[in-house]
Amino acid sequence: MRLSEFPLDAALPRVPLGEWIESAVNWATRTLGPLFDAITTGVEGLVGPLEHLLNGVPAVAVVAVLAGLGWWLRGWKFALGAAVGLLLVAGMPYWEETMSTLAQVLVASVLALLLAIPLGIFVAENKRASAAARPVLDFMQTMPAFVYLLPALFFFGIGTVPGVLATVVFSMPPGVRLTELGLRQVDKEIVQAAESFGAPPWMVLLRTKVPLALPTIMTGVNQVIMLSLSMVVIAGMVGAGGLGDVIIFSLSQVEVGAGFEGGIAVVVLAVVLDRLTDSAGDRFPSARAQRLAREAA
Repeated sequence: MRLSEFPLDAALPRVPLGEWIESAVNWATRTLGPLFDAITTGVEGLVGPLEHLLNGVPAVAVVAVLAGLGWWLRGWKFALGAAVGLLLVAGMPYWEETMSTLAQVLVASVLALLLAIPLGIFVAENKRASAAARPVLDFMQTMPAFVYLLPALFFFGIGTVPGVLATVVFSMPPGVRLTELGLRQVDKEIVQAAESFGAPPWMVLLRTKVPLALPTIMTGVNQVIMLSLSMVVIAGMVGAGGLGDVIIFSLSQVEVGAGFEGGIAVVVLAVVLDRLTDSAGDRFPSARAQRLAREAA
């Protein structure tokens, strides 16, 4: 019998991984229904009021606030550019969708950071936890973004909630990794000096390690926000609303003009949020001290 005629899959048993996952999802849906209802209520209670607030004030006021933050953090040139870009978005017919996307991004980013930063601190202080978390984070970062929508859709139905929760899970890994990296890069001699004065471990962590690691942690914050923005747009496929709906509708109807306007709104929002969060990290005293030390060296 020639090798080409040998049934290569004859000796390989089929692994019903998909069936196992589907059974687990069905069990969780039946058993944890009240928990999912509570999560749905909580997320809606966060996104809804923020979205109403952003859409309830005049667009000029939102532009002025964001431009003012840009002036404070980066200077008048960025403030002017941000104001021009945001006024361009306000002049297009998708300002409400832009504010809806901004509300979803802010809520998803805050929830992701509330989970990612404490977890990053934990794995930075525990080598076994770090070793266990590394393959999980690799798995989360290599999983296609669309896959995160499937369990969220099963558990929470169609709407804003599955989009926000899928965004939280998708955007967490950089926050965990960069928090851990920042804490591990803190100079050991500084840590030993703090310990030599009799400071307990929790005080060394909060008063020494975390302040020195803040620039790197803020880089993680920036990455979480950027990933949240990209995922919120993809979440338009499950009816999350905002600019995601505009772009998905434009693709389905081949509306080039509407798709371009939605894309421009996403780009402007991404640039403004990216520059603001990137500059916020430089405002911390530890960041300025480290920058001055590098310049002196």
